Amino acid sequence: MDVSVSQVEEVVRRILSEMSSPSSSSSASCCEIPKTAKVAVLAEPKKFVVKEFPMPELTDNDILVKVEGCGVCGTDVHEWKGDPFGLCPLVLGHEGTGTIVHLGKNIKTDTAGHPIKVGDKLVTSVISCGNCFICRNTPGQTNLCWNQGIYGLVPIDPSNPFRGWFAEYILIRDPGSTYFVVNDLNLNQRMLLEVACVCVHALLRGQKTGLLNFNSKVVLQGCGPVGLMMCAVLRAAGINHVIAIDGSAKRLDMAKKLGAKTTINFREVTDKAQRVAIVKSLTDGAGADFAYQCTGAPAAAADIYDFIRRGGGMCEMGFFVNNGEYQVNPHFAMCNKEINLVGSWAYSAEDYPVTMAFLRQCKEMNIPIEDLITHSFPLDKMNEACEVNVAQQGIKVCYIPQ
Repeated sequence: MDVSVSQVEEVVRRILSEMSSPSSSSSASCCEIPKTAKVAVLAEPKKFVVKEFPMPELTDNDILVKVEGCGVCGTDVHEWKGDPFGLCPLVLGHEGTGTIVHLGKNIKTDTAGHPIKVGDKLVTSVISCGNCFICRNTPGQTNLCWNQGIYGLVPIDPSNPFRGWFAEYILIRDPGSTYFVVNDLNLNQRMLLEVACVCVHALLRGQKTGLLNFNSKVVLQGCGPVGLMMCAVLRAAGINHVIAIDGSAKRLDMAKKLGAKTTINFREVTDKAQRVAIVKSLTDGAGADFAYQCTGAPAAAADIYDFIRRGGGMCEMGFFVNNGEYQVNPHFAMCNKEINLVGSWAYSAEDYPVTMAFLRQCKEMNIPIEDLITHSFPLDKMNEACEVNVAQQGIKVCYIPQ
């Protein structure tokens, strides 16, 4: 085929034009970026104050997300009640999601390596330092990073006040940030992704004991949002006999909807020996093969060992803050039973793709996890949102912008 010099020059000009076009050489925005935006600052315990800050100048390494919603976590409520982490003032909210409105030109993919663009739906995960012993030696355990951060549980930075999801916008620019495109999930699923990830990580921790299979009988103690999500995770993983224990009839009813086969209300069965007898009657007199301890109550945590059979196991996932101590006899509780005991702490970024698959699995199996969301509040009502959470008037409380 004959090609003229003029044709070659035209092709070269077209290639050079495409290389210098805005899509490849400059950061992208889908709309006019506001000059200011509002956040709910936890100024002191039990006092959210809505403040308006100037939008920082955006760089080629920034992601600006317009917030669509964020779950209110128990950790948020603990921080609201008494600032146990010493972070005040800060912008809380780490179960959030929204739409990318600005994408720095240097960012080409999300943490999983998938293409990313303006208009995509996004969630954030952990921020690891990359320098501590864990990051250098066991990079698959970034949940244990000595300097771990997470958007919504970091102090306000004067250069970036938009570091939490209880806001109109969140600006993702911290080194070590991890984030995922979640376009195929609806808003409720995206707001539940983070708490689901906590539970998926706990499932993986439990599976390492070799005690979780289709034949396992599992006690689940505590049916708050984490415990109920854990119930759904166990059901999706093929655990067909979950025994849920809680003091709320409403939450136990929800546990049954999410896959629990048996429920025990400790306000009705007040004697622990009776509760243990019920569990043993359901497990051939032996006790549960495994137990998930999902409460933050020391007294309840002390009881969990009595429900477990000899050679069984337990995952402690209820104490994300220091709620105190309990006494247990290690001879009877652990050694004599040869208990397989594991703890579970938050999650790593690596757990997010598995959790997204879990959310899709729930849809396939008709596990109604979206029913967990019972209340939503706007930005100027975050104090009320925490009060509803503390009073256990609902199950999962969320922030939704007006």
